[in-house]
Amino acid sequence: AKRGMLLAALLPYLLILSSFIGGSYLIIDATAGERERQSIEPLLATPAARGAIVSGKMLAACVIGLLSLLLTLLAFKLSAQIGTGMTRMLDVRLAAIGKMLLVLLPMLFIGTSLLTFLAAAAKSMKEAQSHIVWLMLLPMVPTFVLIINPIKTELWQFAVPFLSQNQLLLKIIRAEPIAPQV
Repeated sequence: AKRGMLLAALLPYLLILSSFIGGSYLIIDATAGERERQSIEPLLATPAARGAIVSGKMLAACVIGLLSLLLTLLAFKLSAQIGTGMTRMLDVRLAAIGKMLLVLLPMLFIGTSLLTFLAAAAKSMKEAQSHIVWLMLLPMVPTFVLIINPIKTELWQFAVPFLSQNQLLLKIIRAEPIAPQV
């Protein structure tokens, strides 16, 4: 039972964290790295709109993050299938993996957007990389609160970012039905 509780607490956190910072190194290099190498000035001097440049960088980071998330989910599926004990009870069908991907996509976009903003404001790569450390605290807070003080799932929790993803992932992994109002 203790291993099951630990798995239920850590698995959503690892999946959320993986999606949240999946494209982080690309976006740091594409923003703060270009500023440090002084290659962003020639890029901004082109006739392309700045919004298009930033959107393109964010889109590239989201694609890399999506690939990272897909690999993480496939590794989770494979490890749950070959595992023993508690892992055999997890729902790892392709439909469940697809649901997990759908639940985690907003975290990918939120993480990429926040990191783009922070890396664009950073003066160097080191400063931008230091932002990842405290940015990872955002998905940690709901997970650790649930570990310390487990609460029954209620409708209001699905309006809170990170907490809603955590609760939905737990429902998907346990193969519990998800109510339509959620």
